[in-house]
Amino acid sequence: MKKCKRFEDFYLGLVLYFASKRKGMLRRIRRSLLILKEGLAQESIETKDMFITYSRYSRGKASKEEMKIANMQFREVVTSLGLGVLLVLPFAPLTLPIVVKLGQKFGINIIPSAFRKEEEK
Repeated sequence: MKKCKRFEDFYLGLVLYFASKRKGMLRRIRRSLLILKEGLAQESIETKDMFITYSRYSRGKASKEEMKIANMQFREVVTSLGLGVLLVLPFAPLTLPIVVKLGQKFGINIIPSAFRKEEEK
């Protein structure tokens, strides 16, 4: 556990070092982190709604439309878990773009909707 934490600290320090050397990179990192924060907040809200809908369904109070939306969100949660596994693997900065491009080629949305651009939704 300590080894992992040290690696994360080293990696973050390295990113910030290179960001300070290149003009504008720190601003892009901040912007990317804000986009990530907003996307995670949106996914959290949608997942809470999904659980509420499943709870209502178990009591027989959810409509078919609500269940359709909840099932779509469940698919996105499973997709996010798959991306999480890819991010943990070595060489993730190389493999993840390849997987996303392959998904686009075969018509599969790999990126959760909260992180897609508005035009792609």
